[in-house]
Amino acid sequence: MAPQKMLKFVDVARSMPEKRDAEDRRDDFGEIYREYADAKAREQSSRCSQCGVPYCQTHCPLHNNIPDWLRLTAEGRLQEAYEISQATNTFPEICGRICPQDRLCEGNCVIEQSGHGTVTIGAVEKYITDTAWEEGWVKPIAPTQERGESVGIIGAGPGGLAAADMLRRQGFQVTVYDRYDRAGGLMTYGIPGFKLEKDVVMRRNQQLTDGGIELKLNCNVGEDIAFSEIREKHDAVLIATGVYKSRDLGGPGAGLGGIVRAIDFLTASNRKGFGDAVPEYDSGELNAQGKRVVVIGGGDTAMDCVRTAIRQGATSVKCLYRRDRANMPGSQREVENAEEEGVEFVWLSAPKGFVGEDSVSGVRVARMRLGAPDATGRQMPEEIEGADYTEEADLVIKALGFEPEDLPALWNEPALEVTRWGTIKADFRTKETAMPGVYAVGDIVRGASLVVWAIRDGRDAAESIMADLAQRGASVAAE
Repeated sequence: MAPQKMLKFVDVARSMPEKRDAEDRRDDFGEIYREYADAKAREQSSRCSQCGVPYCQTHCPLHNNIPDWLRLTAEGRLQEAYEISQATNTFPEICGRICPQDRLCEGNCVIEQSGHGTVTIGAVEKYITDTAWEEGWVKPIAPTQERGESVGIIGAGPGGLAAADMLRRQGFQVTVYDRYDRAGGLMTYGIPGFKLEKDVVMRRNQQLTDGGIELKLNCNVGEDIAFSEIREKHDAVLIATGVYKSRDLGGPGAGLGGIVRAIDFLTASNRKGFGDAVPEYDSGELNAQGKRVVVIGGGDTAMDCVRTAIRQGATSVKCLYRRDRANMPGSQREVENAEEEGVEFVWLSAPKGFVGEDSVSGVRVARMRLGAPDATGRQMPEEIEGADYTEEADLVIKALGFEPEDLPALWNEPALEVTRWGTIKADFRTKETAMPGVYAVGDIVRGASLVVWAIRDGRDAAESIMADLAQRGASVAAE
């Protein structure tokens, strides 16, 4: 009888890929986790319990068939593991790097609940797909037949590109419009290289264009081309713009120099990594070098900012968050990485204003405590009277989350219905808006969310668009 290759979680301990030393990784923007060796990936995959009800799969937005590709990896059948992995996920090498697995698949692993330490699902997913690229298993999109219908997609982020990939594989003509000069959305300009090296995104972009997807970059809808013109050119339109409008922060001194938005700070850093000319970075406006940096916020964007500031050579980096560590929305793994790299977290603290002459020299901070729960059950932060203090700062980065832009106004399309939060109204299942043939997905519908949810939405929308165009074609043929 062949030896048992699975269920080894009792004998084999959980082991993540080796993490680069904190002092070493502070000096560059390279990814911090080293690659698994083949034997290590097999060993860690073999810890999967192959449970009858795989909670890892049900808690993955894409419902990836995780137990099957873990078993195939443990058996050394990597190409088959890759085929199953990519069957439900357009960008597995990206999700393996940036998904908050501790809140999704790994956080719901059965053996984690039983005290044995979760299977390292994300690291294995990354290993499988990186190996697939190296071995040439990732092929250009090659539709078996071309279709005459065309789809216009506004936004080249994960939602738009996931839909583009699925539609093109079925032979549809796909054009993606994006305001930036490179496709990828926040994967390109928002997420730092130490979490997602940019050649990983550019490689995937190239695969999409090699497969016949047309990218119209530096194209701002509403300025360079009208939304109505895109509708006229295509049989269906998908809106996948994401949300880029930063939540602001008022209070005394809010207009001082040296107070910047997280998206501007991160974009400047990523552009510098591409070798672009970035005057705002070179001038010091969006550069933390030699500065006392305070980041306001507790989500993953705040974590990206504090860790970027460290790498730019800040003299100190502090993160202010109004709740405590247990209640912060960002990944606990990211907090741990940031602390290792020298970031100081100031819990239960909220900004009340800013001090300085022309430029900021400090943040006026209120100390907080957690009070009664709100309607969601989360304890509400309350200010402690008389406990204010000033946190010195030369650069303040606001990482308070993102809101949708006013697309009906920007695109002169009052028929495009939005919710009271400004997100686009779209059918939960079909993703279709109130405008016939116009669909919407990702953050512009959900509000700021995860890359993996945008991928899920994009794939679902592609299915709806294909079904709709097929039905329209059948109706025309019957007439």
